[in-house]
Amino acid sequence: MSSSSAPIAMILDTDPGIDDAVALVAALFHPKIDLRLVSTVAGNVSVDKTTNNALRLLHFLGASTPVARGAAAPLVRKLEDASHIHGNSGLDGYEFEESTRQIVGGHAVEVMRDLLLASKEPIVLVPIGPLTNIALLLTLYPECKPSIARIVMMGGSASRGNHTPNAEFNIYVDPEAASMVFASGIPIVMCGLDVTNRATLTAEMIASLPTLNRTGAMLHSLFQHYRGGSMSRGLKMHDLCALAYLANPELFTTQACHVAVETQGELTRGTTCVDLANRLKLPANAEVCLEIDVEGFRRWFLEMLTHPAVP
Repeated sequence: MSSSSAPIAMILDTDPGIDDAVALVAALFHPKIDLRLVSTVAGNVSVDKTTNNALRLLHFLGASTPVARGAAAPLVRKLEDASHIHGNSGLDGYEFEESTRQIVGGHAVEVMRDLLLASKEPIVLVPIGPLTNIALLLTLYPECKPSIARIVMMGGSASRGNHTPNAEFNIYVDPEAASMVFASGIPIVMCGLDVTNRATLTAEMIASLPTLNRTGAMLHSLFQHYRGGSMSRGLKMHDLCALAYLANPELFTTQACHVAVETQGELTRGTTCVDLANRLKLPANAEVCLEIDVEGFRRWFLEMLTHPAVP
């Protein structure tokens, strides 16, 4: 995983979450990535729990990356979480030490603003939960837009959903925020269910994790309680796909097209309307990931997890 160029400066906006934990490992230790901030949002569980989970994970991983607490609820809706997938705490299955670290003062959106405006180079935003924080940032502080290189997100689908028949969970939770982000004019890469449903770890890979390192053993324990697939048929690494794209985009096949988010439909709330055939004749606003090199992704995962820096 050697890199001849400077690592990519990024902010990880997350709602840990078991597969978020895997993504955080990649964000911290992949040599092509320079993680500047972890911002938290309500999604898989409440923002108090996601923030505590981020602190506990960073403590476990020996990382000093700052953590900022973000939005506690979607822009206009009541939060519907995914504790049925990730457990009541969001990280059921492993007894983490409580972290003594404190979060950065101020709302995550303000912390992101300050970091972006102070940065000498544009920063990539990588949201892997609901897009509430990102929508607030772009709306309240539009002066930050030139400092954002692009948004590489996990969410959406060009086909069917995983939370409702049509909608993927992250978009469903806060469709108004997602709609605002897709309309922002910032370059977007959408890593949706078309690739994340196929980005699985096999039963053999999962069984080998405890032999790799302390982090592998921790993830193996978490995976016992993860309902994103099954231990026998394979576990879906949804959020990790955004980090894989950032570090190794050649693993993915994308198509530039217009994406709109349904906010009004009673049965279709949170659907990402991906205009693959350009029927709406609207300009493309996203690169949508449609195919993934599954074996390449699995090799990349093991390479990332066994990097010497990973504890």
